[in-house]
Amino acid sequence: MIRVLLADDEAMIRAGVGAILANEPSIEVVAEAADGREAVEQTRRHRPDVALLDIRMPGMDGLQAAAEIRRAVPATAVIMLTTFSEDEYIARALDEGASGFVLKTGDPRELIAGVQAVADGGAYLSPKVARRVITQFSGGSTGGHVIRGAAARDQIGLLTDRERDVLRLVGSGLSNSEIAVNLNLVEGTVKAHVSAILARLGLRNRVQAALLAYQAGLAD
Repeated sequence: MIRVLLADDEAMIRAGVGAILANEPSIEVVAEAADGREAVEQTRRHRPDVALLDIRMPGMDGLQAAAEIRRAVPATAVIMLTTFSEDEYIARALDEGASGFVLKTGDPRELIAGVQAVADGGAYLSPKVARRVITQFSGGSTGGHVIRGAAARDQIGLLTDRERDVLRLVGSGLSNSEIAVNLNLVEGTVKAHVSAILARLGLRNRVQAALLAYQAGLAD
């Protein structure tokens, strides 16, 4: 069972998102919060697998709450839930260690897929967000992509062959369990490889690792 904290300052949104999650037998909403500070407190108390945070909340917003949750309860994965898809929010959310970004206006199946993916150690970006992120991080032009691609390829040269295999599959959006099956490894070994990749390359989370794999040409 995937245990989820849901934080949004609008009661109607909490009710709607909660109803979507309640229809998935593998997911349980264990706590709700109406602002970022309460979200952090509830996360400390309930230790959910996933914290689903609205970006814009009064007082401490979702981005600040994400940073605090990642410090206080690092085992809890964070997904940002928002109607805003501006680049500044995406970049800040990724910088704060968010493992997923789901638009409120998206397909409800994206919400379920996102929660399941990050709970399994993966990362998830709604398709609209993914396109914006790839455009932003690839330089938005062919020339920018070539420059970033060369630097990315140099960077992944620090990895072992097995770590490159793992990074390629991270970039393809696979979870730890899926990578384990693909490479005939135990899941614990995959987690160790992912941790080593992040540490060796100076990356903060799997989303940044996936972007690097894309920039280096390891994944589409």
